[in-house]
Amino acid sequence: MKNKEPRGFSRREKQMMDIVYRLGEVTAAEVRVQMADPPSYSSVRSTLAGLERKSHLRHRFDGNRYIYLATVRREKAQQSALEHLLATFFDGSAADVVAALIKSRRSDLTAEELAELSKLIEQTKEAGR
Repeated sequence: MKNKEPRGFSRREKQMMDIVYRLGEVTAAEVRVQMADPPSYSSVRSTLAGLERKSHLRHRFDGNRYIYLATVRREKAQQSALEHLLATFFDGSAADVVAALIKSRRSDLTAEELAELSKLIEQTKEAGR
């Protein structure tokens, strides 16, 4: 059975998946153009084929070109990755994940972002009552 959960991307695979999600449908040449310090065209093709074997991408034909697209919406992939992170590194504790993110990004958070986080926490508390 094929694994459809987007986990364990290499740096290059993640770069390519980001490009696919951003553009929607892409050729190997388009992926290569979008990459900073791109590998060879054949390396891009090989990586895209590997992502397809792992069920992260699928392709359709346009003449003699392969047009690649993601098999899972970005939001679903993000949720799956977050669940994997939670289970693997934080023993399933959402509070520990949030605390770790805030501690590691403390200086990057704006007053507006902190206010939004506070609002979400309050809404969650009220929903639980």
